[in-house]
Amino acid sequence: MKRQIRLLRVQASPLCHTKGRLTIAGVTFPCVLGRSGLVTAKREGDGGTPRGALPLRGLLQRRDRGPRIPSALPFHAIRPEDAWCDDVADRRYNKPIKRPLDQTSEERLTRADRLYDVIIPLGWNDGPIVKGRGSAIFWHLSRENGSPTAGCVAVTPDVFRKVLPRLSRHAVMVIG
Repeated sequence: MKRQIRLLRVQASPLCHTKGRLTIAGVTFPCVLGRSGLVTAKREGDGGTPRGALPLRGLLQRRDRGPRIPSALPFHAIRPEDAWCDDVADRRYNKPIKRPLDQTSEERLTRADRLYDVIIPLGWNDGPIVKGRGSAIFWHLSRENGSPTAGCVAVTPDVFRKVLPRLSRHAVMVIG
């Protein structure tokens, strides 16, 4: 059995602040970053991808869009009612929630596009949660045109298929 991977590194491209490189076990893949590039002082809605060592918190996947990708990460099948709270006034800020909810800002996990068919929530601002410091920082699928994310790290589906089965349950993504 191959050794499980515990470290993933993300670096911004010197040519474009919204493009980057994801290096895993000596192999480098292109990735997409937030529209504001890498940031040190992350704030809700700033479009920045936070610098830091972020643990991978689990694997969320839409089962209606393809077979489950094998992984040692804790698994949750995304359902139509699943969302992530990004309302700084809500006590559930930066946590998974069920919709519909009244007057709560949320990031719906079931989307018409394929961006959230596979999601790895990253351990950003979750121990403890600080209101306004940023929520829903994910490693997810990139758009076909490679346009920037809202502050996440995104890759093509083939990267997930190659990498997820080899990741340790305790893997960490070092950004910046």
